Amino acid sequence: MEDSDREDFLDTPELPLEIIVYILSFLHAADRKEASLVCRSWYNASQDLCFQKNVTFRFPASASSLELVRGLGRMSRCSLIISQLDGFSMSRALLLEVGLCLGPKLESLALPSSSITEASLLALLPRLTSLRKLDLRGLDSLFMSGAFLSREEHRQQVRQALSGLEELDLSDLRYLSDLTFNRLTGCTPRLHRLSLAGCHIAFQFDPYRGCPVGAVEDSSALLSLRNLRRLLTEQKTTLVALDLSRTSISPESLRTIAQVQGLVLEELCLYGCKELTDYSVEALVKTQPSLQRLDISGCTELSSRAVVAIVRGLKSLTHLSLSRVWRITETDLADLLSVSSLRSLDLSECLHISGTEIVKGLTGSNAVRAPLEVLNLKSCNYIRDMAVFSLTQLLGNTLRELDLTSCVNVTDLSVCAIATYLQGLVVLRLGWCKYITDWGLLGMVQTDTCEAAEERGDKGPRFTRTFGNMGFFKPPRFTFEKQPKLVTQDDLEQFKEQAGASLLALTRLQELDLSACCKLTDSSIMQVVHYTDLQRLSLSMLPEITDDSLVSVAWRCRSLTSLALSHCAQISDRGVAQAAPYLQRLQHLHLSCCNNITDRSLLFLAQHCKRLKTLDISKCDNISVTTVDLLQSQLPFLENINYKCIGGTDLPLPF
Repeated sequence: MEDSDREDFLDTPELPLEIIVYILSFLHAADRKEASLVCRSWYNASQDLCFQKNVTFRFPASASSLELVRGLGRMSRCSLIISQLDGFSMSRALLLEVGLCLGPKLESLALPSSSITEASLLALLPRLTSLRKLDLRGLDSLFMSGAFLSREEHRQQVRQALSGLEELDLSDLRYLSDLTFNRLTGCTPRLHRLSLAGCHIAFQFDPYRGCPVGAVEDSSALLSLRNLRRLLTEQKTTLVALDLSRTSISPESLRTIAQVQGLVLEELCLYGCKELTDYSVEALVKTQPSLQRLDISGCTELSSRAVVAIVRGLKSLTHLSLSRVWRITETDLADLLSVSSLRSLDLSECLHISGTEIVKGLTGSNAVRAPLEVLNLKSCNYIRDMAVFSLTQLLGNTLRELDLTSCVNVTDLSVCAIATYLQGLVVLRLGWCKYITDWGLLGMVQTDTCEAAEERGDKGPRFTRTFGNMGFFKPPRFTFEKQPKLVTQDDLEQFKEQAGASLLALTRLQELDLSACCKLTDSSIMQVVHYTDLQRLSLSMLPEITDDSLVSVAWRCRSLTSLALSHCAQISDRGVAQAAPYLQRLQHLHLSCCNNITDRSLLFLAQHCKRLKTLDISKCDNISVTTVDLLQSQLPFLENINYKCIGGTDLPLPF
């Protein structure tokens, strides 16, 4: 019998490579990595070109990174994000290895949190002949001397390599000047996207020369509007996206840029440009009617007049951000929702928004309505259940992301409406909605026992002799003053039998934020948070949840990559010990102010959560620095660990 089984096993043919590739296509990227370790054929299947699209490898500069780069040389193409580079020999050797092993295969390169030398980058760039995106954000060390690309032979070599570059990010460069800007952009003749967010751009006056911008030749100290306009003119046929966020651009300067002859922008980001006015937006939409993405969040001088101009002038608009534009009212939002191409709308922190006009715009006589996929109403304090109920009905077929964070008047009724009508939702944020209770998540109606006096009917005002109201009638109790009725075991049995509108209906959720919904307990978390595709979950500041919730979440949501449990005082080592084996994909974990967490929890994390990148254990009194050092030595991908004030140390002195 054993011999026949062995013969059947030996005669079993191997699966064709195409079949294995098809099977792996259903797996998460992390699971494909594990599956590739089964055998050589599964490894070869995992390296198929269909899995290599938009693959980005991110790692800090270290001696072990050299072997990683050499291993990547077997790939047909890839993208890199290398952090913490400096001017020392190890970083120079790493960049040299990138050029030798990945030069013609590298499509994107970013060097965040680095301080490299000009010589190191100039030795690398000529080898990157297939580069499509270059991110030099914050690399002040390259531009501080003003000599970057000053030699003609260097410019020729870089120009040959970067002739096909499409995206260039120069954000937050303090020392970017006309001269260095011209040298670099002269090597990239076909840019599609350019970011200058946070750069010091002189739009009107040159403080170094004491004269208006444009009155002199190219400056070696700052980047001028005249020079930027010249670049836009030279590359107007290819450039479609521009980011000038957090700059001091004026209304006249924006009009100058928008009026460049032949320039057709599709994306424009002006976040935090506080000098812009309604007039500048009106001029913009007249000269750039093809805009599809517009971000004017944080432009505090704008009003509803700007919204009217956008509605009338941008008929192809798909993404609009009006966050923190505080002067906007709901008057003209109804017309905005008639833009048939609009897919994403950000109204976060717009203080006067209640949702009424948005609903009118979606239910108006106009047959065309915006098929919104993303709606952000964060910190819109006037949003109430009625508006949420109407919006969920109207957007049920299209909405995929809804943010109601800090909408303090939202209650269980809104949660039930979301679960009933938005069953295609992928992202749901309900943080700081303090009136949401277990009943809302469970999709059940809370039944309170009426007081005997109320059962007898209204008998008029009741008098009292308490000192608080000095003999006047007792004021009525508001709904939010009542403590929620606790969910009992009988209620849970009823929940299991009914097909109510609980959050279980949102089977496609990938992100859920319930932080600071302080009335939630284990009763709802354990029964509802059962999402196989959930990747990001925040349960911070839920004082009533215990280890039982943590273990249930870990068991039911094994795709989690980010989990926040900060200020959950009842989470302990027992919960971490039982949950860690099921959280092998976890990359970001927040446990600050969880005083029942000790060194034992860190040992469990080191054993099971090998992919951890971020860990916050600040203000955990029972964790020692020695164990933190041990954890860092055992987790190779751990980049950021916050252990401030652990073990009761480093506490601020009382005044």
